[in-house]
Parts: sequence; C-alpha cells; structure tokens
Amino acid sequence: MDPRTLPPLSALPEAEREALLAEAREGVYPPGHRFLEQGGAPARGLYLVLEGEVILLDGEEPVGTLGPGEFFGFPSLLSGEPPAFGVEARGPVRVLTFPEEAFRRLLTHPEAGRFFGHGLWERVRLKAAPDLSLFAPVGRLVRKAPIFISPSATVAEAAQVMRREGISSLLVAGEPPGILTDRDLRNRVLAEGRPSSTPVREVMSAPLFALPAETPLYEAVAAMVERGIHHLPLLEGERVVGVVTHTDLVLSQAQSPLLLLRRIERLELERYSLEVASLVEALFQKGLGGVEIGRVVASLNDALIRRLVKEAEAALGPPPTAYAFMVFGSEGRREQALLTDQDNALALAEAGHEGYFQALAEHVVGGLIRAGIPECKGGYMATRWRMPLSEWTATFRKWMEAPEPQALLETQIFFDLRQAAGSLSLRPLEETILEESRKGVFLYHLAQASLAFRPPLGLFGRVRTEEGFVDLKRHALAPIVSLARLYALMAGSLAKGTPERLEAAAAGGTLSREGAERLAEAFRFFFALRLAHQLRALREGKAVSNRVLWSSLSPGERREALEGFRIIAEVQESTASRFQLR
Repeated sequence: MDPRTLPPLSALPEAEREALLAEAREGVYPPGHRFLEQGGAPARGLYLVLEGEVILLDGEEPVGTLGPGEFFGFPSLLSGEPPAFGVEARGPVRVLTFPEEAFRRLLTHPEAGRFFGHGLWERVRLKAAPDLSLFAPVGRLVRKAPIFISPSATVAEAAQVMRREGISSLLVAGEPPGILTDRDLRNRVLAEGRPSSTPVREVMSAPLFALPAETPLYEAVAAMVERGIHHLPLLEGERVVGVVTHTDLVLSQAQSPLLLLRRIERLELERYSLEVASLVEALFQKGLGGVEIGRVVASLNDALIRRLVKEAEAALGPPPTAYAFMVFGSEGRREQALLTDQDNALALAEAGHEGYFQALAEHVVGGLIRAGIPECKGGYMATRWRMPLSEWTATFRKWMEAPEPQALLETQIFFDLRQAAGSLSLRPLEETILEESRKGVFLYHLAQASLAFRPPLGLFGRVRTEEGFVDLKRHALAPIVSLARLYALMAGSLAKGTPERLEAAAAGGTLSREGAERLAEAFRFFFALRLAHQLRALREGKAVSNRVLWSSLSPGERREALEGFRIIAEVQESTASRFQLR
C-alpha cells in the first residue's frame, strides 16, 4: 500500500508529503505486539497500518479493528492524555510510524485537521458505543433527531449545517424525500467540479431507503451491506425519527460485516476467505441464523466482484457496450455462508468486443480465485459463458422448450441468476423465464428434477445413513431448493431465495401454507446445522464437507432432522402425484 495515495497525505503538496514520509519509519511486528497500553504512557507517534490488522482493546475486550490505510495513536497525541484503548497486532502487521513532530506539522494543513478531527470523534463514540445484541432494535442506536434541509438550499449551506451539527448527512424535505451525505458532497460536488451554489436537489440521493426503527440490528446491517450505503434513516410509522450510520453499526459490534465491507476496496485478495470465515464464525456464535449469514456473505461477495470489475475497467478503459456480470446457484440465491465454487457469466448489450470482455472476465474470475473462491469444476464461469442478452434469452427459451437432460441441468444451474455488477438490465431474460415457465412441458421436467434427490428415510421412517453419515446438501437442502424453485415459478414469482420462494408459493396458492412454512423451517434448520458442522471442521483444521455424522447429533437435532426429512418426502410425493410422475 502506498501511503501517498491515502488521505490526508494525498491532499498535501508533493514536497511536504515526501518530507513527512522521509521522517517515518516502517516496521514489521509479530502477533500480540502492544503498540499502546490503555491508560499507559501517551502516544509518541502517529501509526499507519500498511499490512495486517490491529485490535482496539477496552481492557481485554476487543471493540474494533483497524486495517491497511487506517491510522491510530492520534487521539492520544491530540489530547496529550493516556490512550483510551490498548492497541495490539492481530497477526503479523506492517506499520509506518511518524514522529510526534511530523504529526504536528501535518496538522497545520486544514485537510489533515478535519481528517483527524473526524477520526477523533469516531473514537470518542466508540468508547461510549452500546454493546447490542444482533437482535436488538436498530433504533436503540439513534442519538439525535433527524435534521432536514430544503431541496432548494445550496450545497454550501448544507455543508455548513453538517459541520455545525457534527453530522455526516441531512434529510432533504420533499416528495419523495431524499438524503444528502458527506460522500455525496465529495463524489457529486467536489469530484465533478460543481459550484458551491449547486442546489441540494441536484446531488441528493432519492427516493429515501429507510427501515422501521424496530428492525433487528442484523437486518439493518444486511440491508446496508446489500445496498452499499453508509446512512440508514429509521421510521416510526411514516415519520423519520433518526439516521444511523455505518460507523454506529460498526461500533455496536466488535466484528461487523460493515467493517469488512468498508475494507474490501483495499483488502489483500488472499486474506478475503479468512476474513469471511472469521466473520461467519462471529455472527454464528452471536446467534444469527445461517440463512441470514448467507445473505450477508453474498453481499460481501458482490462488493468484491464490483471491486474486481472496477479494477478491470480502470485497466482496459470504459466498456464498449453495457453488460451485466451475473452470479448463479447458491450465490445467486444468497445462500452461500462459506465460500464454495464460483458460478458466473456475462451478458452483453451487443455482440462483439471479444477481447475486452475476455480480459475483463479473466481479471474477475482470477481475482475471485485469489480471494479463495475456487473456479467451477464444470466451467460455468464468465471466461467461458459470455454472450449478448438476446442470445441468452434465445438460449433460455430453447432450454425450456425442449428440456433434454443436459439442457435441464444447465437451466437449473443458470436459473438462480442475479446481477452482481454492470449496468445492463436483465429484465428481458427474467420475463422470458416467466413466460416459458407457464408452459406445462417445462414445469413437468422441473418437477421431475425436484424428485432426483430424496430424503434418507428407510423402513418405518428411520434414517438411512452412508457409513454413518448423512449428506445434508444432497438429501435435505437440494430437494427443498428444487421444490421451492418449482412452486414459486408456478406462482409466477421470480423470487431468488428459497424461503422467499416458498412464501411466494404459499401466497400464490401453488403450495399449501402449512407445507411452505414447514419446508422453510426445515431449510433454515438444515442450513444452520450444516454451517455449524462446517465451522467446527474449520476450527479443527479438517476438510469442510456437506456430510454430518448422524450419531454426533443431539437427540433434539435428530428429531428436528427427521421431521425435516418427512416434510420433504411428503411434498415430493404430492409433487409426483400432481405431475403424474413415477
């Protein structure tokens, strides 16, 4: 990492920046190295993390982490007081240390003063941050009433209000209401050279995305990660009662997906899988459900794909035509808690430009491999699967009108498509899927495919094992996924996730409400059970698998698994009868 590119150093005149860097000393420190002691001697330098991570400690309790590109030590330097937090190397860490005098000179620049002043405010809030359960209402993080501004106000007036109030966003009154954030001022005003007289309405974000104040914290985090937003307005009825920020949510949890999301842009790719595994473990231990964790991980993977796409475009130049980078399978359904094989493809607005998009695909696929997401053994990746949207539409229509075994296999692989990056709308392809799914021949073959994997039930309803093991993917999760896909399509729904598809099927009357709810409950149970065993394998240094030893389950787990297998068998039998399958 080049510190010259980081704020506030990047804002300095080149000569002064180089002079400061000449005084800095770089060092590599082992895991556990203490840079600062809480309540100990005041800091005597400004520290910048170049590689690795350091932990902020309140006593011995971790309250936050800092990664590459982040500074520490400045609150103590500014106040002259002992450090409010201990700082310790989480693993091997490379740190650049500026002497105190260099820091004082740096502060003479207004940009640096604002930068470290904001950072000090965040650390002060960290000290006072509540320790909330992931299931606590997100509204408990609201500290002050929202502040509104007129859409006709100028951005200069908005910036003055934000500085005076010590906030990073303003709500914009109007129909529909909007929001103006510090990022909007940087990206849409300063970066584009707009004048300070620009009306707020021209640069605000609208319509407003908001959630009820009683929304559980984990849902608020997931929603912000999915949308890549940093400010979340909260509602009581129709009234906005406050705005929580990325920082509020990060600081309420020692390990947050929002923290990892913020660092993805500069994270070493080789660390990504380790970071995700650590995050999944932390969220699971806090009681978050496996399906909810899968939603968070999918959003992080999307952010990683967007980073890789951005890098490719920076190297190759602007894309010659609009495109969509699509993901499929469990990633498309947002049901991948731990990283498995990648399934992706490219849809293009027009044919041609082969060299550009081959290079883009190679960069993204190669980057995902480096990040710990292996290439697909069947070759279902953008490096091979790439065609104009019109050709994708024709291909799907062909697969669905004459679903031979290979066509049916490929249809199911690509069926759970979702756009992760790019500007090309996939609506024509989704409309084709809905249109063709209304034809009986395709639904018949899809119903047949949903019976391919049966639950492991033997005589008298007992569980049959394979050398004592049960494959949860093959005999539990895959059948539910297939049934949910079938009945949601019959209901005319393009819902992506399995629980959402089951709800759509129940609402559309293609599956009984009781059957849909029991299948959804079974899906959540099997998903969490598999994840628990996979995390245990990771901790013990064993290979991650979909198989669990039946005798290792508790009596309660065996009872719930047996109930899950039974509802799968019941719905499969009902499906076989409905479609006259044998």
